[in-house]
Amino acid sequence: MKVSVLPLKLFKALHRTRLQVFQDDTRALEAARQRINAEFRKNKNETSPEKVLELMKIGQDVEILLRTTVIQGVHRDSDRIVLRPRPEVLLDNIPYCDLPEK
Repeated sequence: MKVSVLPLKLFKALHRTRLQVFQDDTRALEAARQRINAEFRKNKNETSPEKVLELMKIGQDVEILLRTTVIQGVHRDSDRIVLRPRPEVLLDNIPYCDLPEK
């Protein structure tokens, strides 16, 4: 079954995303590493192709969510946080128009 290659690619992608998203935050990096490893370890004996595909979809969604929505903030002073957005998070601002198109 070819599905066995895909979980390893997803595992590596999640860890690469973790390294980018939580850069320089050792506590968050370690927590994310433990969570990723625990989830894969918990489901490592799953043999049902349908269940494996469902778990893969969840993992891919998590990777996309982390990559596109998490913004890192760094405390500079007691009352100041500097945000460090990545290019994947910055999207073009599309103005809202409540008039229906013709």
